[in-house]
Amino acid sequence: MQIFQDRQALHQIPELDRALPQTLRYLQEQLTGLNCQVFSPMEGGICAWFDFGAEKAIAFRSGMDALPIFEYTGLSYASRNPGRMHACGHDGHMAILLELARRLNDKKGMKRNVLLVFQPAAQTTGGARDMCGTGIFKKYKVEAIFGLTLWPELQENVIASRCNEMMSRACEVRVDIVGRPAHVVKAAQGLDALQAAVMFYRRATAMEGALPKSVYRLLKFGKMESGTAGNVISGTTRMEGTLRAFQDDVFYSLRAGLVSIAKEVENSTGCAVSVYMNEGDPPVMNPSKLYKKVQSLVEFEELEAPSMVTEDFSWYQKNLPGMFFFLGIGNTPALHTDDFTFNEQVLLKGVDFFQQLAEKYE
Repeated sequence: MQIFQDRQALHQIPELDRALPQTLRYLQEQLTGLNCQVFSPMEGGICAWFDFGAEKAIAFRSGMDALPIFEYTGLSYASRNPGRMHACGHDGHMAILLELARRLNDKKGMKRNVLLVFQPAAQTTGGARDMCGTGIFKKYKVEAIFGLTLWPELQENVIASRCNEMMSRACEVRVDIVGRPAHVVKAAQGLDALQAAVMFYRRATAMEGALPKSVYRLLKFGKMESGTAGNVISGTTRMEGTLRAFQDDVFYSLRAGLVSIAKEVENSTGCAVSVYMNEGDPPVMNPSKLYKKVQSLVEFEELEAPSMVTEDFSWYQKNLPGMFFFLGIGNTPALHTDDFTFNEQVLLKGVDFFQQLAEKYE
């Protein structure tokens, strides 16, 4: 089937960020000849506009970019671009939208016009935010946008979502601690940056752990580098981690807490402690009004709990009503790994689901 040919062709030409010439060329070739307007609203992106003469429109979005990973799947259609791989499923997402375009091509009298959005830089530099900045959703009177991602933690062919909290907000956290090195036999002459880091870590994790279990949040450090030798008091330490939450008050309270802990550790140890945090992407929050409407139109399962993984689809939800879904691919390697692959048959479920939504939405 053409949808599988699309996925395999796109899988072989993974590209990064917004530099997607091969991907754009393939999408352009597949969309040419269909009853739609094809245009590029931003660098690396492409859209297909199906005008059915309706007053308003809905949109469907797919990511386009790959990851800087060497592929080790052994697939006959493995990446031809060394060090790049569609390990996040965007090849499948694009194939779903291309097949949806072909099905829309034969439709008449749809209740809503349809905008298909192929978005670059989903993994890197804020492609969703920049797509919103192009003004296309206002221009084409888009009242809601939908997206999905392949999800290994769900049974094959299961479509699932969740009202309100769906995927978390996240920011990177880096803690730099500067002390004064000294030989361990003269430890009193030094300022121990490693000891200060341990103090910071304990207080930070205690702060996060003190929140009620009902509050979805995560604060973890996965990397620490410190010192130069085993018999020398560490002069510098760097810790790197991540902070994740859904509600702004929780997110910013934890951020403020980290800054406050840094000051406490400085006062206690004499070391200089600096905390750096970026803004990251907002949380994916499916609005209840849209969720209930979609629930009345198409069938999908409800997730018991949100995911602490992030998704830049959240930027669309900051600009217009939007709803995100997981498409189950069963027991597969994890996303973002060098052996990630999946049963392509699940892509048909994704197309069928989007088609039903496009046909029934009013």
